[in-house]
Amino acid sequence: MATPAGQGQPGPELIFETLNAFQRSAALKTAIEFDAFTAIAEGADTAAALAQRFGAAERGVRILCDYLVTIGFLTKNAFHYALTRDSAMFLDRRSPAYMGGMAGFLGSSEMVDRFKQLTAVVRKGGSLEGDQRTTQPDFPQWIQFARSMTGLQRPVAEAVAAMLGADAGEKWKVLDIAAGHGIYGVTIAEHNPNADIFAVDWPAVLQVAAENACAAGVAARHHLLPGNAFEVDFGSGYDVALLTAFLHHFDPPAIETLLRKIHAALKPGGRVVTIEFVPNDDRVTPPVVAGFSLIMLVGTRAGDAYPFSEYEKMLRNAGFASNQLRHLPFGPQSAIVSTK
Repeated sequence: MATPAGQGQPGPELIFETLNAFQRSAALKTAIEFDAFTAIAEGADTAAALAQRFGAAERGVRILCDYLVTIGFLTKNAFHYALTRDSAMFLDRRSPAYMGGMAGFLGSSEMVDRFKQLTAVVRKGGSLEGDQRTTQPDFPQWIQFARSMTGLQRPVAEAVAAMLGADAGEKWKVLDIAAGHGIYGVTIAEHNPNADIFAVDWPAVLQVAAENACAAGVAARHHLLPGNAFEVDFGSGYDVALLTAFLHHFDPPAIETLLRKIHAALKPGGRVVTIEFVPNDDRVTPPVVAGFSLIMLVGTRAGDAYPFSEYEKMLRNAGFASNQLRHLPFGPQSAIVSTK
């Protein structure tokens, strides 16, 4: 492990580990492609058993699994492998929180190739493609992203439903912007039988949300508003608006434009819940949250991970006088609850 800055003797470990970090990604992606974590959980816990199950060379499987032990995804006792707590929750396909599908999105050639061009991106100050991916209605990876994020976002959606008091059963009209998988709106509908959800996203992506609404038994109260969130007519009279993992794609002027549109669509006293990566004002802590800015640098023209102080300024400019930052019990994202 690398020596913390300013402590002890200087060493090359951090440089070595970082330059080789792509190996960690490749190993995890390969294990997910083999469904190795599910196989181990089901009892195929030796290299020989896994090799037979995968139709792969035992030497290759043993070295892969040993490497996964060294980076914290597996444990090993003699010749037997076992899942860590995190791997059991998120990488065993049988888990409701399974997130292995993210490998197809985060590890795709489109995502990796962007970072190969990072020098040019830094020089330009934004994606070499501008906002092409963000605003492209038929971008197939948005569908893949929606499907892969469902399990991971469900616990966050449950926290949001509790935060809003969905179980009270008040008659709600809910606007779900950039709904994607639709889990936030669907979860509210599950908790509140008097809530109608109006989901906004590209037409193909909304089919994923519709599938999830159908599976949850709330399809009759789940309505689709296909199109660009900046252009679609939201209507009016909403009690709640959900703005989840969307604002980070844009610069402050664009964000304020959308927030004003949402403000106009809400009833007096209506609330908007914004789910975002919200770093501290120093923009370097917490590390995982602050590091999200780099993803926005390579993937958008002007997106960013904004501190709460900046979000509050944008929200106030859009007419929201009350804005509260709330930390969620699951994952790196935070919630901002704003009232009209």
